[in-house]
Amino acid sequence: MVETMDVKKVVSEMEKKMAKALEVTKKEFQNIRTGRASIALVEGIQVNYYDTPTPLKNMSNISTPDPKTIAITPWDPGVIPEIERAILMADLGLTPINDGKVLRIQLPALTEERRDELGKVVRKAAEEGRVSVRNSRHEAIEQVRKLEKDKSLPEDLSHVAQKDIQKITDKFIGEVDSALKQKETEIHSI
Repeated sequence: MVETMDVKKVVSEMEKKMAKALEVTKKEFQNIRTGRASIALVEGIQVNYYDTPTPLKNMSNISTPDPKTIAITPWDPGVIPEIERAILMADLGLTPINDGKVLRIQLPALTEERRDELGKVVRKAAEEGRVSVRNSRHEAIEQVRKLEKDKSLPEDLSHVAQKDIQKITDKFIGEVDSALKQKETEIHSI
């Protein structure tokens, strides 16, 4: 009975790592500009707020009044120059327009060339996610094989565990692929 608990623990840890890899991949996809305004593009930008790096979302109201505009209304209007500087330094290819109270960012239309570049970036991020999932699988299988080698897990249970690990891996890779397909569709449909 001890061996099945060890295997369950290995599989559980692996699933947590795979879920984290999927989450990171999806977050990367959110940060890739597709021509449609999204607060996710700017909310994590670190702004020097009285000598303290602070996420933009913690110091302002961020909204999308229309599909091509992001509006940033800081709670302290005196920090607008710092926010403007942080957005420019973030190297997102975005230029804020300052009216004294609100920063507006107009997203330019995507050219076909830019869509292709974004497609490559998205596919690279998806591949990194898949690699991370596969690395988690590899670690889990190595742990199961070690349990088998140490004679604390029978060979037949080791094979069953390895098949289960592969099924879970396939599920997570399918989710990464699904997220990739959705993002590519988003890039090419705008």
